[in-house]
Amino acid sequence: MFSRPERLIAFRYLRARKREGFVSVISLFSFLGIMLGVATLIIVMSVMNGFRAEFMDRILGLGGHINVYGQSGPIADYKNKADKIRTVDGVVTVFPLIDAQVLISQNGAARGAMLRGMNPADMGSKPGLAAKITDGFLPELNSEKILIGVRMAENLRLKVGDRLNLLSPAGNVTPFGTMPRSKSYIVGGIFDVGMYEYDSNFIYMPLAPAQEFLNMEGRVNTLEITTKDPNKTAPLVKEIKMRLGGEYRVQDWQSVNGSYFNALQVERNVMFLILTLIIIVAAFNIISGMIMLVKDKGRDIAILRTMGASKANVLKVFILTGASIGVVGTFSGLILGVSFALNIETIRQFLQSLTGTELFSAEIYYLTRLPAKIEWHEVIGVTGMALVLSFLATLYPAWRAARLSPVEALRYE
Repeated sequence: MFSRPERLIAFRYLRARKREGFVSVISLFSFLGIMLGVATLIIVMSVMNGFRAEFMDRILGLGGHINVYGQSGPIADYKNKADKIRTVDGVVTVFPLIDAQVLISQNGAARGAMLRGMNPADMGSKPGLAAKITDGFLPELNSEKILIGVRMAENLRLKVGDRLNLLSPAGNVTPFGTMPRSKSYIVGGIFDVGMYEYDSNFIYMPLAPAQEFLNMEGRVNTLEITTKDPNKTAPLVKEIKMRLGGEYRVQDWQSVNGSYFNALQVERNVMFLILTLIIIVAAFNIISGMIMLVKDKGRDIAILRTMGASKANVLKVFILTGASIGVVGTFSGLILGVSFALNIETIRQFLQSLTGTELFSAEIYYLTRLPAKIEWHEVIGVTGMALVLSFLATLYPAWRAARLSPVEALRYE
C-alpha cells in the first residue's frame, strides 16, 4: 500500500527538526492523549465488568435463581411444594430455608443481623458458601452451633468456639406481652465470601434450630430454587406460579436485583461515552498537528510534485505520518490498559501501602478487593475505534497536502 520512498518521507516528517519543534510537541500530546484514552477506557470497562461479575457470582452463589414466598405468611407444607417445583423442567435444586432479622447482643452492645436457617447439606452444596469457610467446619454445625461472617467476627472479636447471643422478635407470649426469645450459640465456623454485606451481617444456622428459635416449627418462609440457566428464569417463574397457584409469590434474581444491575449498566455506558471523548480530543490534536505540518512542508510538497510525485503519493505520505501517531498511541494504550487491569489489585495494595490511606473501602463498595474482568471483544472494539478515529483524523490534512499547487507553494520562496 505504501511504497518505500513514501515510508521514508513519512517517518522523516515524524522526526521534526529544531525549528519544527512545536509540531513535534503537538504530535507528542496527540500520542499521549490516544494512549491514555485507550488505556483508561480499557481499565474502566474492565473494572465495571469486574463489579458486575463479582456481584453476580455472590448473588447467585449465595442466593437462589428463583425464590418462592408465601403471600400471607410462612409456608407450612413446604416439603410437598418443594416436590412439585422439582418436577419443573429446568429446575436443579429446591432448598427450604428461613430468612429473618435478629438482634445480636454481645459485650453490652446490640446490633441487627440476618439469620438464615438451612439444612447443613444444602449449605454444603452452595460453592459460594461452603468453599469460603476460613475457620471451622460446616459438617460440625448442629443445634448449638452457627456460622458467621469474617467481618462480624472481627467487629465482635469472636473466634470459633466463642458464644454469641441472639434475640428473636418472635418471642414467648406472657401476661406482660410478647417477650423476645434469647439464646446463646457457639460459633462453629467463619466464612469469608468477599462481599461486605454478607460477611458483616449474615448468620447461618441449621434449619431445625432456626425454626425452633423463630417459633416456626414445621414452616419456612422461602423456597430457594437453582436452575440450569440463571439467564433464562422467566419461563420457569411462569411455570412455577401455575403449579403452586396464586397464594405464593415467585421472584427471580433479575427482578429482585434488576435496578442495581441496570444502574451499573447505565454508569458503564456513560463512562464509555465520557472516556471516548479523550480519544476524540486526541484525534483533533492529530488534525491540528498535521495541518501545521502541511503548512510548514509546503515547499517540500511542491518539490516532490515537480519531481514527479503524484497527488496520491503526497496523500499517502501524510496519511502514513498522521496514522503512525494514532497506531503507536493505540497499541501503547492497549498494552498499558491490559497490563494495569490484570494487576489492578496489586497496584491498589501498593498505592495503599505507599500513601497510608484506604483506596477501596469494603464498607462503601461492598467488596473486599478491587475486581477487574477483561472482555476481549470490548478491548478489540476500543482498539478498533481508536484506530479508525486516528485514520479519519489524517484524511483532511492529507487531502489539503495533496491538492496543494506547486506553483502556489513556490511563488513566495
